[in-house]
Amino acid sequence: MLTNSERVKVLSEALPYIQQFSSRIIVIKYGGAAMKNQKLKDQVMSDLVFLSFIGLRPILVHGGGPEINSWLDRLKILPKFDNGVRITDQPTMDIVEMVLVGRVNKDLVATINKQGGKSVGLSGKDGLIITPRPSGQANLGFVGEVQNVDTKLLKILISNNYIPVIASVAADKEGQSYNINADTVAGEVAAALNAEKLILLTDTPGILRNSLDPTTLISHLNIQQARDLTQTEVISGGMIPKVNCCIRSLAQGVASAHILDGRINHALLLEILTDQGIGSMLVV
Repeated sequence: MLTNSERVKVLSEALPYIQQFSSRIIVIKYGGAAMKNQKLKDQVMSDLVFLSFIGLRPILVHGGGPEINSWLDRLKILPKFDNGVRITDQPTMDIVEMVLVGRVNKDLVATINKQGGKSVGLSGKDGLIITPRPSGQANLGFVGEVQNVDTKLLKILISNNYIPVIASVAADKEGQSYNINADTVAGEVAAALNAEKLILLTDTPGILRNSLDPTTLISHLNIQQARDLTQTEVISGGMIPKVNCCIRSLAQGVASAHILDGRINHALLLEILTDQGIGSMLVV
């Protein structure tokens, strides 16, 4: 239990961050264990509602790999991957869209609304928010990249205090759907909106000097330091695309990018509203 003085300290510590980030956009990519655990899911959505009520403008972007795999298994479709990227033929694309847009997205919206927020579920198709292009790797099927982000609908929603929840699916001018990496969508949305922060919720504490030792967390680094750590393979494996996503968003005007552990209770509040934070923060 906190003493009264400790409670006051916590509240006082948050005040300058609330003042600094009021009316600023933060884009959160949501996935991993925080999505699979119902208690953690409730806490993340509660944090989003809290942030919206104190004046920030959160936007949530999500994938849903484990649930996609579960439905593919039910339908006797074998998941296939190439270097960690889902090979998405048309039958798989149909399942991806059904799961992400029809199930995961609406479940998140319902959870936010249950917590007292106002949320609207979207995919990249809605309002032509995301215009995709093929990844350029024919063997991957309908895996896409972000060609353009149209921010008009998102601006209307956040200016009216709605929390947009975006599934990482989009369609080209011919109506063909594409499966896009949710980190990529979050980074490009953040850049298009000149967001204050891009936050990637992961299943690791952040960027570690020793991947096996959580105490080696690098809490603050700039773009050049991130590139150097990638060249020396301190940043490796699945962390490379996440760091590259952060670098791209920073280069396009996002003020800061964060990689943090979504398994920690109230990770968003601890990272945004406290002096020390809990993850890795990247800046220009």
